Amino acid sequence: MKVDDDALGGRLPLVDPSTLTHAQQELFDSVMANQLPWANDAGFRIRTDDGRLIGPFNTFLRHPEIALRFLGFAAAESGHTSLPDRVREVVIVAVGAAWGTGARYELYAHKILARRLGLSPDVIKALGEGEVPDELSDDEKLAVGVARQLLIEHRLDDDLYRAAEEAFGQQGLYDIGAVMGQYQTVCTLLTMFQVPAPE
Repeated sequence: MKVDDDALGGRLPLVDPSTLTHAQQELFDSVMANQLPWANDAGFRIRTDDGRLIGPFNTFLRHPEIALRFLGFAAAESGHTSLPDRVREVVIVAVGAAWGTGARYELYAHKILARRLGLSPDVIKALGEGEVPDELSDDEKLAVGVARQLLIEHRLDDDLYRAAEEAFGQQGLYDIGAVMGQYQTVCTLLTMFQVPAPE
């Protein structure tokens, strides 16, 4: 069900682009140049028809100086990760699943991205509900297991650590932590401000 555009900010009003401060404008321009083409290509919305940012991007306008640097971290993480695309994406969906209904927008966007990477709707649905589907590859299951144990138990046991280190190496483990940290921040903001998905 489509959500009315004016409700897409959740607890925050959507910001009219004509009212942006200099710092907000810099952030807005960066999002238009970098995130908008990516979202359009994937098929999910990050702005309204009249140009207001939605999802985490509207929350970012509340502190653009930090948000710009956060997006720099996000670009470094996605641009330099050693993780295969599908492994990275199942970790992102696992983060959203751990946050539940507060992360509706994150799950909305990343279920679309996971589908584009060849994951079936049933597998994506199960991942979004916090399950580890049998259809995943061994490495994908392992990455989801690492993410879930860290998210839920706030620890990583020795056996799971060793298996993940063998599969991904120390750099890959760092990369799992980096992408988890990025999307934990996103899910925190979405949950705090009760940001809905557009559909």
